[in-house]
Amino acid sequence: MSYQTGVGQRTAVVTGAAAPRGIGYATARRYAREGWAVALLDIDQNGIAASNQRLRDESDVPSIGLAVDVTDPDSIKRAVAEIAEAGLPPVGAVANIAGLASPVPFLDVDLALWQKVLDVNLTGTFLMCQAFLPQMIDNRYGRIVNMSSVSAQQGGGVFSKTPYSAAKAGILGLTRSLAREMAEHGITVNAVSPGVVATDIRAGATDEENEARLAAAVPLKRQATVDDIAALFVWLSSEDSSYITGGTHNINGGSYIA
Repeated sequence: MSYQTGVGQRTAVVTGAAAPRGIGYATARRYAREGWAVALLDIDQNGIAASNQRLRDESDVPSIGLAVDVTDPDSIKRAVAEIAEAGLPPVGAVANIAGLASPVPFLDVDLALWQKVLDVNLTGTFLMCQAFLPQMIDNRYGRIVNMSSVSAQQGGGVFSKTPYSAAKAGILGLTRSLAREMAEHGITVNAVSPGVVATDIRAGATDEENEARLAAAVPLKRQATVDDIAALFVWLSSEDSSYITGGTHNINGGSYIA
């Protein structure tokens, strides 16, 4: 297989990629299917090793699985070095998917929970961008795709409340500002804003009746699949999206139309 992605060989870095039925792994798999080499990152060391092995079993693209804490600059710095040492092609895309939700009501949120949710979602995205952008600038090519949420736009959601909404709204601001700053370097920065997605992250939180009710509330009458979201991440990393930057890309089946 040739690992050509537009202007040349590229590696996609995907955070939050350990869960086998999560958005992160689905996105890593989609990148691989499109010919990208892939670096899979997650704080779950055993989970990310298993995900990398699954990807290798499914595809012959080069890949690496790394245990990384996106809230720790030193952990991310080590990942940058390990990706380079592994001999993967230059990093051409970073998909910031790692996240942490919180259903806790506002008056019950303590400072530690508030800080943790912001650190994982917002600060983690900031640190990942700052770590990988220098090589993108040197190469005059890059795609940053950040995970936001409809929760940022409508003020909360089914499974998340104030800390999560604030963090995801911050990602929208970060995305827009960074898009302006990076445009002169040929780098695009976009945000993906999903509605309700059928993933394992809320396993046990709802029963079949509630799941059906969630789907019925969506104009398209179904929840998003992880592959729906993955497809958008990968398209925003492609040459076809080269004139799109600073955007919030809603993907919610029509449940929120801005």
